[in-house]
Amino acid sequence: MGWFAESYRSALGKKAVMAVTGFVLFGFVFVHMVGNLKLYLGPEKLNHYGEFLREVGAPVFLHGQVLWIARAVLLLCVVLHMHCAWVLTRTSWAARPVGYRMQQAVQTTYASRTVRWGGVIIGAFVLYHLAHLTLGWTTDGFQPGKPYENIVAGFQVPWIAAIYVVANLALGLHLYHGIWSLFQTLGWNSPGFNPWRRRFAAAFAVIVTAGNVSFPIAVLTGFVR
Repeated sequence: MGWFAESYRSALGKKAVMAVTGFVLFGFVFVHMVGNLKLYLGPEKLNHYGEFLREVGAPVFLHGQVLWIARAVLLLCVVLHMHCAWVLTRTSWAARPVGYRMQQAVQTTYASRTVRWGGVIIGAFVLYHLAHLTLGWTTDGFQPGKPYENIVAGFQVPWIAAIYVVANLALGLHLYHGIWSLFQTLGWNSPGFNPWRRRFAAAFAVIVTAGNVSFPIAVLTGFVR
């Protein structure tokens, strides 16, 4: 713990923590999207999947607690990720308190230039997502334990569907830049490897974004009822 605390004080240590926590969060986002594809298999499959997540427990003494352990790990990763991002941003601003008179993007992408605001949008969206589909605070007639019915009821409202589409487009940009940066932070950076990591980052971001955006669109268009 002393070694971690000492490393965490440095900018390089914070970047490493961002990379590791980002890796965990990216994995969760992908698995979450794949699991939600059961929406297309009907209410029985998706609701059974939701029940499985709530009840899963192996070994036996952890029965029913695995989901809470996973939530605790994810929450810790989110807190560390956000804290590192905030501190590194403040450090960057402090290094140049006066902005450029004219700034042109040469080596940066749109995703990298908007990653900070993207993180803010994603954070706000996660809170709304929990209130919407986990706690049922934003949906009339919320049915606990019935994710299929709650998803369909929620996404039939156009403005709710629009929130999910916009938020997941922001998530896609964040994923692309985050995965690209993750490889670089961990030292997987070379002229020969860079094209491959760019393709992987783009493919991962597109797959996750397409999957997540498809859910509200499928309900709005009546493909899922």
